[in-house]
Amino acid sequence: TATARLLRACPINPRQWGFISASGCSKNLKLLQLLVKCAKHERRDLGIAFVDIAKAFDTMCHQHIIAGLLQREVDPHIAHLVSEMYKGITTYLN
Repeated sequence: TATARLLRACPINPRQWGFISASGCSKNLKLLQLLVKCAKHERRDLGIAFVDIAKAFDTMCHQHIIAGLLQREVDPHIAHLVSEMYKGITTYLN
């Protein structure tokens, strides 16, 4: 499938659970719970940051995304499919 080929060409961090079919939220919450428990048990400080990247690509030039795919030698057909997804995209402010 296109997703499988894209993942082979552009591997994602194992902690990334967005846009894949997995129950990542529960796994990440369990990991967070374990970290907090260990920090309490060992009486150590623990810093946690939550980063919302929901709009991570809305300010990135779409041509840079396509260039990145081609630079990583993603199949040109896949790069073309991604390019087609961005074709004719517009934003309206009310």
